[in-house]
Amino acid sequence: MDVLLSIYGAASQGLTWTIFALGVFITFRILNYADLTCEGSFALGGSISAVFVAGLNLNPYLSLIIALLGGMLAGMVTGLLHTKLKIPSILSGILTMFGLYSINLRVMGQPNTSLMGSKSIITTIREKLPTATELGVKDIVIQTGVVLLVGLVFSLAVIVFLYWFFGTEIGSSIRATGNNDVMVRAQGVNTDMTKILGLSIGNGLIALAGALVTQTQGYADVGMGQGVIVIGLASIVIGEVVFFRARNFAIKMLAIMCGSMIYRIIIAIILRLGLKTNDMKLFTAIVVAAALSLPSLIKGKKIVLSKEV
Repeated sequence: MDVLLSIYGAASQGLTWTIFALGVFITFRILNYADLTCEGSFALGGSISAVFVAGLNLNPYLSLIIALLGGMLAGMVTGLLHTKLKIPSILSGILTMFGLYSINLRVMGQPNTSLMGSKSIITTIREKLPTATELGVKDIVIQTGVVLLVGLVFSLAVIVFLYWFFGTEIGSSIRATGNNDVMVRAQGVNTDMTKILGLSIGNGLIALAGALVTQTQGYADVGMGQGVIVIGLASIVIGEVVFFRARNFAIKMLAIMCGSMIYRIIIAIILRLGLKTNDMKLFTAIVVAAALSLPSLIKGKKIVLSKEV
């Protein structure tokens, strides 16, 4: 039963982090842009949501919209640094991420903010549900179920929106820019604008994910974005490995959602087997490296077998 509860909780966490993985997918896969802004914009979304909910006692759903806009602004800054000031892509992301650390401190006014006693999305939904005693289950089961429901609804809503948007002319231009920006410029498309827009959308979703994670875990921390890009990449590559034949854009995004849940479930199982939390980053790095190298290894094996035949 404890193992099942761990898997249940891990799946709910994976759904909450799906939006973050989708944001990384837009910059990393669609734009082919190594963007490290995500570590700052994720914490920015969490900081904005925490201040709105705990500090100003405003609507928790409104805080998600403001977090989304804040993340889009951060992505736009990175895009302007890269396209207008000609700063290399990875450095432009690092500069924005570096500056966002101070901005996040300014937003919260302190290193961390607790949402205890405040009305978040999770507590608002919990108030409308029967108590654990009335349902005859543990309180953690209801709490995790609410988190799972919120993560599922928001993740599917974002997937539907992205599927529609990247099917439009502007969305197709962004996808084409990531594939071959020289060809897109030859067609008369302003690739600077498509890059800025793509970075804005990606970091807006990442900030939205930060706000959701903050409201589900009950606090925001200025350092909550450190190393999260590896988590996003892990979700993407695991989803791509599991659904390696996926060609449809919607299926690819659903694969990322599944990859996010699988990654969290793997982590939960490994922790129960005795892995120390201090070794989590090392384990995640190994998982990502193995998943990224697997397609090349399989391709190389097929080439060797064909030569032997």
